[in-house]
Amino acid sequence: MMRNPEQTIGSLIDKQGVSFIASVDADGFPNMKAMLPPRKREGIHVFWFTTNTSSMRAAQFRENPKASVYFYDKRFFRGVMLVGTMEVLDDAASKEMIWREGDTMYYKQGVTDPDYCVLRFTAACGRYYADFSSQDFAVSTE
Repeated sequence: MMRNPEQTIGSLIDKQGVSFIASVDADGFPNMKAMLPPRKREGIHVFWFTTNTSSMRAAQFRENPKASVYFYDKRFFRGVMLVGTMEVLDDAASKEMIWREGDTMYYKQGVTDPDYCVLRFTAACGRYYADFSSQDFAVSTE
């Protein structure tokens, strides 16, 4: 049993170089994709990622916001799946909030590039795996 899920899971997330996000396609099947780690997070409740506005994933999330995010710690063979909803944001404030120097490598026109958008994931619950056992948990909104 985790003593402090927020701290345990937050620490796991912060140490990973890759995250995995899942969307639902038009036929109702899950689609998984490796992504860079979230640019920003609020505890284990809200996460911000960057992606292309024109991407298949952005289109899927606009159609169906159900999503999951998975973080995996290869070294200790543990991981956490968070389930919730994903919003596609293209407002200037969201884009500027997570913009980083060097992002022009992906978005040639800078922070105002029309092909740059933000994915905001809001977790409702999760499942943590470590030491050969799994534990379900609710995600606090506080």
